[in-house]
Amino acid sequence: VQLVESGGGSVQAGGSLTLSCTTPYLSGAGRMTWFRQAPGKEREGVASMSVNGVPTYADLTNGRFRISKDITKNILSLVMHNLKPEDTAMYYCAAGPVMPYQWSQGDKYPYWGKGTQVTVS
Repeated sequence: VQLVESGGGSVQAGGSLTLSCTTPYLSGAGRMTWFRQAPGKEREGVASMSVNGVPTYADLTNGRFRISKDITKNILSLVMHNLKPEDTAMYYCAAGPVMPYQWSQGDKYPYWGKGTQVTVS
């Protein structure tokens, strides 16, 4: 499963960004999740979408982020509003047959993209 992220960039605090993750066969990719990793920090799960379209969010999103998927376009999206400097990180898309209670455990995902950088100043 090939995953390609895009949409990262530099924004001011309070701004918005939309990240996209494309894959040739999104409906067969399993659970899809956005992770992020800031320099010197551990990777953390941000938001996840089940095969059936059920979203799950980490507390850190605090209602600011929204995950969605468009099967017809093979795109997983993460819309981020009210960005804060602490949201600065490399954001990764991951996919695989992961159980709901394991959604934030990165080692459970066999497929990863290369990431897209988000910088909030």
